[in-house]
Amino acid sequence: MQLTGRSLASARCAASARVFAPPRFVRLRAGRVTAEYIVDTKNPAPAVAGDVMKEATIPKSLQLNQLAGAKSEPAAVADAKPDTLADLQCLKELITTASAAQRLYEEFSQADVDHIFKAAAAAASAARIDLAVMAVEETKMGLMEDKVIKNHFASEYIYNKYKDVKTCGVIEENELDGIKKVAEPIGVIAGIVPTTNPTSTVIFKCLLALKTRNAIVLSPHVRAAKCSIEAARIVRQAAEAAGAPKGLIQWIEKPSLALATALMKDPQINLILATGGPGMVKAAYESGHPSIGVGAGNTPAVIDASADIPMAVSSILISKTFDNGVICASEQNMVVEAAVYDEVVRELKLRGAYFMSREETKRAGEIILKDGRLNADVVGQKATALARMFGFEVPAATKVLVGEASLVGKSEPMSYEKLCPVLGMYKAADWADAIQKARALVMFGGHGHTSCLYTSPQNKQHIQDFQQAMETVRILINSPASQGAIGDLYNFHLDPSLTLGCGSWGSTSVSANVGPQHLINIKTVAMRMENMLWFKAPPKIYFKRGSLDLALRELAGHKRAFIVTDPPLFELGITTQLINKLTPLGIQTKTFSNVEPDPTLGMVQRAMEELRSFKPDLIIAIGGGSPMDAAKLMWLMYEHPETKFEEVAARFMDIRKRINTIPELGKLAKFVAIPTTSGTGSEVTPFAVVTDEKTGIKYPLADYALVPNMAICDANLVDSMPTRLTAYGGLDSMVHAMESYVSVCATDYTKGLSLQAIRMVFDYLPRSVKNGAKDPIAREKMHNAATIAGMAFANAFLGVCHSMAHKLGATHHIAHGLANALLISHVIRYNASDKPFKQTCFPQYAVPKSLDRYAEIADALVLGGNTREEKVVKLIEAVERLKAEVGVPLTIKEVVGQAPEVELLYMSTTLDMSYQAFDDQCTGANPRYPLVKDLRKMLEDAWDTPILSIVEEEGLEFVSPASSCLKSRLAKPQFPAGLGAS
Repeated sequence: MQLTGRSLASARCAASARVFAPPRFVRLRAGRVTAEYIVDTKNPAPAVAGDVMKEATIPKSLQLNQLAGAKSEPAAVADAKPDTLADLQCLKELITTASAAQRLYEEFSQADVDHIFKAAAAAASAARIDLAVMAVEETKMGLMEDKVIKNHFASEYIYNKYKDVKTCGVIEENELDGIKKVAEPIGVIAGIVPTTNPTSTVIFKCLLALKTRNAIVLSPHVRAAKCSIEAARIVRQAAEAAGAPKGLIQWIEKPSLALATALMKDPQINLILATGGPGMVKAAYESGHPSIGVGAGNTPAVIDASADIPMAVSSILISKTFDNGVICASEQNMVVEAAVYDEVVRELKLRGAYFMSREETKRAGEIILKDGRLNADVVGQKATALARMFGFEVPAATKVLVGEASLVGKSEPMSYEKLCPVLGMYKAADWADAIQKARALVMFGGHGHTSCLYTSPQNKQHIQDFQQAMETVRILINSPASQGAIGDLYNFHLDPSLTLGCGSWGSTSVSANVGPQHLINIKTVAMRMENMLWFKAPPKIYFKRGSLDLALRELAGHKRAFIVTDPPLFELGITTQLINKLTPLGIQTKTFSNVEPDPTLGMVQRAMEELRSFKPDLIIAIGGGSPMDAAKLMWLMYEHPETKFEEVAARFMDIRKRINTIPELGKLAKFVAIPTTSGTGSEVTPFAVVTDEKTGIKYPLADYALVPNMAICDANLVDSMPTRLTAYGGLDSMVHAMESYVSVCATDYTKGLSLQAIRMVFDYLPRSVKNGAKDPIAREKMHNAATIAGMAFANAFLGVCHSMAHKLGATHHIAHGLANALLISHVIRYNASDKPFKQTCFPQYAVPKSLDRYAEIADALVLGGNTREEKVVKLIEAVERLKAEVGVPLTIKEVVGQAPEVELLYMSTTLDMSYQAFDDQCTGANPRYPLVKDLRKMLEDAWDTPILSIVEEEGLEFVSPASSCLKSRLAKPQFPAGLGAS
């Protein structure tokens, strides 16, 4: 590398005194790349240029002689042969200088940065003409007047678009949502500059670097080093005069492939912004640094039969002649529908296009491509000069050379990207053929870049077809591609940029016009925020004895009621009583009384045949949990017959964020729930379960759309409940209340309900079981307790006791309420810990609280105890006494059977039950996030060991087993002869 006024042939720069900014913490940053497609046959290696300021912080060996007035000679630039070792050492030093300056700059405020940004943009804009002249003189490419526009665009439009964009510190903050976004610079950017846009690209990249508090080291193309360095010098001087740290913008003075590669691979480089040939872009991506690259452009312009032909042709010529066609987004080929092809040809000729003959097109193709790649000699040359190069003459006023073609691919030069005023032209038989040809051109040489369509603005179908078919980041409608693709000219909402990302289609990392947002790292500061909570219940809940009559009167105005119940209630005449109350209100009725204990899809489907033909505007469920579940499913299928149960039954982490939701219900019919048992709480919950009898799969549904519109809790309907059903239902209510009280989703709205339900169960369940209908107060209190607990767990959810009870009941045919009762004390012991192995994750559940909450339950029941642990033990003792009072055994073994083979069978199922319980919907709200082996241990402990014995021997703390459940799940259980899992 040879710098103005100095010979660096020796390694003297390595020994020069180095005085840099004091050492500071160096951030590791991410980086990126951008590029144009061009092959330089004379100088195939992209150039790297570097310059260093004459500052005290820079080695004297790197200082320039009066840089403000010094101008390098093109011959010196082109012919220099640098000493590689010296050049590489000096390159490393100027990168280090840039890095030191950047570390100072990253502390600047937004106001300071914006001041520097404005000063630099103004200086570049003022020099737009001189820089354009230098660019054309040096590169012999393009049109000076158009380069003036590009320089003006790169300074004025970029400044105007981003002058108010925040890029420093806090750029976005929402205190209510607890979100803050903080911008940080990436660091040192390696900027690769092409020969086609040597000054505007420098201005653009330097301004983006200044706006984002980054440093930049530029590597110009070998054929454009002089003008690129001058553009960088102008921007740097203006930035430093406005207060930017010295050395923030650097460049390599003498281009070479070795230095370009070294720049991109240097460990101090944090991002590569590469605009150049495909080889350079590939090298950038292979450098090991994050990069932003631009893919090749091969823009097709489709003209359909509805297009405004004069406007379309003029737009294409405006674009293709701009800077003699060097813009990578410029149109390379036209695809014209046959219906207007001749008209387009006439219009092109009228506007200054020359149609080459077949022989001329062939000769042009032989020159445009060299060894299958674009010949750099044709790039940016005017049409008349190109014609002479191709071996023929054209009128002096010729704007564009047009070559008609039919094939797309390597055998057809016209189908390639041609960065000069040469256009390929294809005739499409119809619209479909036009789409096919345009897509083929994009896929052949411009995947991801840009495509254009000229059509009537009212031709929405063609626009939709085109946007669907074209795999390009920019799809321009009725706009010249060169000016339209760079943004902010023909559509103010397309960001202005001279670095056009092409997405994964073009093997680049950005599918947008590159701007400041791509040159910063954004830190998101997320405050811990409790999610919005909720409390949902039926709009109307009626209770007290005799409430049925009065509540039903509110249904006046409805026409037809479909009643859902089970055979026992139907035979008892309960539905007849209901019908007798509805008939005077003018409501016709139809009854489905074949609900099974576990509703199945087949049963629901049979009921639906009757329901749909009846067309009710009321669905009334009367009975226990099964009629409620069945009626909810019928309601869902009546209003949304397209429902797929396997989708709406999918597990979810948060009911508000589930993938598949149930649409709003109630448009065709209102749903009224009338419980005749006290336990499930289904009359106020969003839950239902249905079984596919063909597969045996149970589908648990949970969605607030399933909450009934009205619940009528009349205790007159539960006086005749059998003793066992009363006991099991009451204990189910107790478990609902306890699990919802310690749930991670419990709130002030639910905990009061949970606690009240617990008190009521302990006070009234023994009386209700013992006295039955003779104690109407106890029966009514238990009926209310079940509904209150239902509202609590409908909003706070449950825990692993229900998860295990679901599987225990299904596997060993144990009633649900009984299964819960057999497990609840083991679960209390499991959860009651201030140091669970794993705590369930939920924002409002900051620390383990279950030990406190169980103690609170004990206090509410006035059980005594001095410490929290003592109170929990007292609670377990109270639960066990309550179970004994209502006839519940101490262990599962006493329910299932005492024989050894029964125990063996049971133990062989605990692993599968544990896995199924772990995946149960109730598990997610349990305060202690369970391990599968923990669930298995509780199921095994509950088999034959009373909980109080365990507490007495081992204490309150639950210790997880050392063994894992992973391998054992793969082994098939061995059953005794004659036994097996069904």
